[in-house]
Amino acid sequence: MNYDLEERTAKFGEKIIKFCQTIKIDDIIKPLINQIIKSSTSIGANYMEANQGCSKKDFKNKIRICQKEANETKHWLRMIATALLDKKDECRELWKEAHELTLIFAKISKSCESK
Repeated sequence: MNYDLEERTAKFGEKIIKFCQTIKIDDIIKPLINQIIKSSTSIGANYMEANQGCSKKDFKNKIRICQKEANETKHWLRMIATALLDKKDECRELWKEAHELTLIFAKISKSCESK
């Protein structure tokens, strides 16, 4: 399962990068793109770090970061959809995946607390 989620988070980051490459950059969009690239690619990076964690505490911390970054990515998708109405449908699809990742990491985080 770890490998599957690693792959899923990596593919999500790649989808966001490819999506952002289709967007014409202007003064409003540039900071939104910078933020979403950081948050979306951070999900996979932190999950990989979690799997290499040297302690349970380190693992839990990285999983919580994954959850927060997925949640933040949802925010930036909403802002991009507002700024670029023609990208609204694409943003909605990416938002759904970010939301699923948020729920997955919330569940993992919760299961860590009960152990």
